[in-house]
Amino acid sequence: MSGSEADRRHMARAIELAARGDYRVHRNPKVGAVLARGAQVLGEGWHIEAGGPHAEAAAFADARTRGHDPLGATLYVTLEPCGPLEGKRTPPCVAACVEAGLARVFAATRDPHPEVSGRSFDRLREAGVVVEVGLLEDAARRLNGPFAKWFQHELPYVTAKWAMSLDGKIACHTGASQWISSEASRRLTHVLRGEVDAIAIGIETALADDPRLTRRDVPGRDPLRVVLDSQARLPLASQLVLTARERPVLLATTAGADAARRAALTELGVEVESLGTGRVDPGALLEALAKRGVRHLLLEGGGEVLAAFFSAGLVDRVLAFLAPKVIGGEGAPGPVRGAGAASVADAVRLLHLTARPSGEDVLLEGHVHLY
Repeated sequence: MSGSEADRRHMARAIELAARGDYRVHRNPKVGAVLARGAQVLGEGWHIEAGGPHAEAAAFADARTRGHDPLGATLYVTLEPCGPLEGKRTPPCVAACVEAGLARVFAATRDPHPEVSGRSFDRLREAGVVVEVGLLEDAARRLNGPFAKWFQHELPYVTAKWAMSLDGKIACHTGASQWISSEASRRLTHVLRGEVDAIAIGIETALADDPRLTRRDVPGRDPLRVVLDSQARLPLASQLVLTARERPVLLATTAGADAARRAALTELGVEVESLGTGRVDPGALLEALAKRGVRHLLLEGGGEVLAAFFSAGLVDRVLAFLAPKVIGGEGAPGPVRGAGAASVADAVRLLHLTARPSGEDVLLEGHVHLY
C-alpha cells in the first residue's frame, strides 16, 4: 500500500524508532510506534527491552506526558499489535489500542507468531478501528529477520559478515589482514556479536588468527562460539579451547574426525558434534543450533565456510565493511571462495542494498531473503 505523504512519514519514523532496539530486546522483535493526528505527532515509543513496555504502550505514555488524548488518533506501528499470549509479561497491546479509542491503525507487517498473526487486526476491526497493513512493509521486515524466520522455519537467521578492501580482498597475498577495517567498524562488529546467539568460523580462520570470538568493550550478550572443523584440528592450546569453560564452544566436525582428538577437546570443555561426512553440512549445523535455541547466527569466515552457506542458499543477510584501501595481488583472497557462480546470472543477488558510513569505511548491507 502507498498511504499519504503524512502516513509514510509517520511510519518511516516508527521504523527509525524500532531500529533503536538492541541486545536488550533479545528474542523479542524490534518495534517502533508513532501516535499521530494528521500531521501532528502526539507520542512516540519503541520496545527497549524484553519484559518492558511495548512500543505502543510507550507511545501512549509519551502522548499522555505531552498532554495529548489518543481518542480518534492514528497509530503507526511497525508490527501487528500483540494479543494475549500464555506467559507474556506485558499487557496485550491490542487491548490498549481499543481502550484508547483509536480511529485507525497502520501496521507495516503482520506478527509472524502463529498465535497472533492477523488475530489482533481482526480484534481491532471488530472494535470499529480502521486497519491498514503493509505500509513500508519491506523496511519493517528487514528489522526482524531472526524473529520472523524462527516462527516460519524454526531455524537460525544467518548473517554473513566480512571486511574487505576496495578491490575485494580480505587479506594480502602474505596472509596479513590486520587491520583492513577501521576501529569504528571493528567496534560495530563487537556490538553485533553482543546481539546474536552464535558466531561461526572455519578451522582455517581459527588456525590463522587464533581468535577468542568474544564481545569486548561493548554491552551485550556472550554468544555461543562455533568452529566448523571437519577433522577436529582445533589446537588444544588455542584461545577458543582455553576459554571453553568460561564461554561455550561448539566444534562442528564429521564422523571421520580422529576419536582421540575429539575426546581431548571434550575433556577441555569443548562440545563436539558430528554434522556430516567428509565436510560439515551447513544445513545440519543450523538444525543443531536450532535445538540449542539459536535464532541468529553470525558467520565471520573464512571463505570456504561462506561459500558453503551461500551454495546451500542458507545466507539471509550480508554485512560487508568496505575499506578505502587497494591491496591487489592475484594471490590475495576474497571473502567467498568455493567454486562460485558459473555465470553472472547465477550469482547470489542481494535485495534492498544500503550503504552507510562506519568510521572511514562504508558498511554495505543487503538481504538475500526476507521473512
